Amino acid sequence: MENGFGIFHVFWSIFWLFLMIAWFWVLISVVADIFRSKDLSGVAKALWVAFVILLPWLGVLAYIIVRGGKMEQHRLDFQKEMETAQKEYIRSVANVSAADEIERLAKLKDNGHLSEEEFQAQKAKVLGT
Repeated sequence: MENGFGIFHVFWSIFWLFLMIAWFWVLISVVADIFRSKDLSGVAKALWVAFVILLPWLGVLAYIIVRGGKMEQHRLDFQKEMETAQKEYIRSVANVSAADEIERLAKLKDNGHLSEEEFQAQKAKVLGT
């Protein structure tokens, strides 16, 4: 009977470990969203962070109820900003201007490697439109 209890204890420990990891994931996601929210003032951010730190369960649940619908949009906006910054950095390091990139795309189109639609799509990407 002792082995059965040991196995039960292991599974119970794994279950609680999973819940703890999930809790930290949610907590970190909420705090990250608070800081990346451009529609919150500094005071509002400080109040939300204090609420989440002082009363974690209530603070996280309140944040998700009140502002949860905007969390995905904040993440997507942040990701887009990071991609744009990364592209700008790569261009600055590689010394490749937008005009050089468009010229390279035009050569690919002239050689038949890109269709007109693909060329226009890539050109729009380069120009950021």
